[in-house]
This record gives sequence, structure tokens and C-alpha cells, in this order.
Amino acid sequence: MSAGTPTMPVDGVDFAGDFGLSLLVVMRAYRTVVASAVADVPQGARGYQTLAVVVRGDQQNQLALATYLGIDRTVMTYLIDDLVTAGLVERRLTPADRRQRKIVATARGFSTLQDLQRLVREAEDRLLEALDESERQAFRTLLSGIACDIRDRDLATAPCDIAEPGS
Repeated sequence: MSAGTPTMPVDGVDFAGDFGLSLLVVMRAYRTVVASAVADVPQGARGYQTLAVVVRGDQQNQLALATYLGIDRTVMTYLIDDLVTAGLVERRLTPADRRQRKIVATARGFSTLQDLQRLVREAEDRLLEALDESERQAFRTLLSGIACDIRDRDLATAPCDIAEPGS
């Protein structure tokens, strides 16, 4: 904790135990370190996350992909256009309904995702450098558990389908 952060209660307010404030600080730092790791992907972190879900292949079409990631469908169209232009994904006719297109990763998309996952993990490790390796793994596992519990209560989110604990 920095010297300027109160560790003792001030007038009855405990800043050290403020979960929301701590989460905000970590999230802002996460966005910063990951942004540099995925800077070469169209639309940065959003493009990376979209590519990761596309590689999994679970979403039946572009609208399902947008809904799953919580991205406006119009924004998703432009994002997919950018990923197609970069050669990372392509739109394919869906055999069951030729009016729909399934978004699939190209070979380049697969290899790019592997490289990006390594870079993101390295960025995360820098962010979590205050923890030793076993603590980092425990933190990731606990965070994943919380995300899975939220998913179980809010079916609009599906973090357990994106990242397994310990990955």
C-alpha cells in the first residue's frame, strides 16, 4: 500500500478494507497493462476478447456473439469487420440458416490468440507482482470462482465459459 493510502480507520471509516475501491484500482491498472499487450489487435482489449470467444466457437452467429460479450450489435459489426480485415476471423454461411453468418477464427487468428494470451499473462503477472506464483494462482482461482457464482445467478454473463479456473 502506498504511503498516501490510509491503512487505519479515519473517523470510523476503514479504507484498507474497501473492496470496491480496491477492485477499481486493480481494474484500472489491469486495463492499462493489458492495453499495451493487445495494442496491435483491432479495437484492443475488446478485439482480443472477441477473438478469444470466436476461437472457442460456441456462439452461433454475430448477434449471439454480441449478446454474449455485452457489445452493441452495431458496434460488433464494425469490430468483426476490423477483425476480418486483419485476417483474424471470417464470416461463413451457417448451414442451418444461410441468412446468418457464423464468425470463425482463421489459422492466423488462432496463432495470434496464442501469442496474445502469452502477452496478456505476462502483463497480468506484472500487475500481480506483489504476489508470489502460488498466490497469483490462488487469486486467479478465487476470482474465477466469484465470476462463476455471478454467472450462476446472472445468466447474461458467462465468465466460466470463457476462462476455466487456473487457466
